[in-house]
Amino acid sequence: MQLKKLFAEQVESVNEYEREPVPKSEVKGFKSFVGMVSGEHIAGTEFVIGPLFVLHGAAAMDVFWGLLIGNLLATLSWVLFCAPAAVKTRTTIFYQLERISGKGIVTLYNSVNGLLFCVTASAMIGVSASAVGIMLDIKGPGLNDLYPTSPLWVGIIFAIGAVITVVATFGFDKVSKFANIFAPWMPIIFFSAGVAMLPQLGVTSISDFFTVAEEKIWTGVPIDGQTKYTFWHIMIFAWLCNSAMHLGLSDMSIYRYAKKASYGIASAFGMFIGHFMAWLASGILCAVALQMGESNPSPGQIAFMGAGYAGLLCVVIAGWTTANPTIYRSGLAVQGLFPKLKRWKITLIVGCVTTVLACSPAFVSKLDQFLGVYALCAAPIGSIVLADIFIFPKIGLISNYAEKKKSWLNYSVLLSWGLSILGSYLFYKGFDLDFYFFAAIPGWLLGFITYIITAKLIQSKADDKDVELENLSVNELN
Repeated sequence: MQLKKLFAEQVESVNEYEREPVPKSEVKGFKSFVGMVSGEHIAGTEFVIGPLFVLHGAAAMDVFWGLLIGNLLATLSWVLFCAPAAVKTRTTIFYQLERISGKGIVTLYNSVNGLLFCVTASAMIGVSASAVGIMLDIKGPGLNDLYPTSPLWVGIIFAIGAVITVVATFGFDKVSKFANIFAPWMPIIFFSAGVAMLPQLGVTSISDFFTVAEEKIWTGVPIDGQTKYTFWHIMIFAWLCNSAMHLGLSDMSIYRYAKKASYGIASAFGMFIGHFMAWLASGILCAVALQMGESNPSPGQIAFMGAGYAGLLCVVIAGWTTANPTIYRSGLAVQGLFPKLKRWKITLIVGCVTTVLACSPAFVSKLDQFLGVYALCAAPIGSIVLADIFIFPKIGLISNYAEKKKSWLNYSVLLSWGLSILGSYLFYKGFDLDFYFFAAIPGWLLGFITYIITAKLIQSKADDKDVELENLSVNELN
């Protein structure tokens, strides 16, 4: 009972400024963001995504160039769009959108976002569980499995989910410190594991690497039942797998604490260590597993094969450091739906939902598809908010329209969001694409353009109506 009281007192004292700008006294230094993004993007899911390029038959040079260019574009998206918007407003995307769109739209957006964050975090928990399962000699699901393998594995999921949820309830500061503790050594494990396995593929010198890479790792030939990934698949995926965070501005929740907008460059640590080096390393490990006859390896098996128990521990911690900020964001999203409830209580509920979802391995095996759908839904909202913050003041339109007009629903936001999602889907279907991410950028641009046009029309009509009412009032007085 005493422990429960102490926990409640601690979390009650945390102020996350959910419905107000972060004060200058609470901004963080650059180091906080390096640790946060490194911990989040050097994740247990790298042991899922890296092998996908191998299984989908990507060619070696397509992988290298695709990851290089795609991760550069992702970094620039944080630097040029997300961080400037966050520092200018000092608010979360959820509160800023409410000011722009009204309670009606933000209720729908927060519901979708909260659920999507839960699903993303559940995949991280599942990856961590696969490593713990190997430590305890409990067989977990492979990369292609859709259902739990045993009650014991489900028990592991609940134990990991409990740890992650408790950390997330303490807010940004504790999540950031947790990441800073573990972020420095995780890249070493990924790199060492990949290098250690190269001799088993026939690499005895640096000059052998590219030959072996083309012949035994990224061969250009997909395994049975998988579509083929090209340079464009790799580049677009590397750029847009986190598009909800950067172009969609969900990471305003993180960068609103940044002292300067230039701190968005911290994302490069996550992109080029986690989404470049770690994806290459896990791809190498997957190729070794396939060569050894393991057709459906789990993330834990891949890590254990390359780095033993250190690799398993890396998977566990990497899952935690990614799920922590994800559940934190989800709690902020859902808190927008229930502003009278404490954020920490909502975060606990969100953590429980996430843990239940993590019991289904489908969220790990279909992670690339899920992230693609997520990008189509979330990215257009980012372009709408960017236009409202930076473009509207320059062209004479009213920013934060719903807040200033005390409107429950801003129809220009609703029309723009709906049209952009529909346009993205039609683009995806019309060109017979096999990758949802290909439609994310057209949807983002469509949201940006249609919002400016519809806002111009609606605000002009509203102004005309206000003038008519004002003239009518003057005539009545006369």
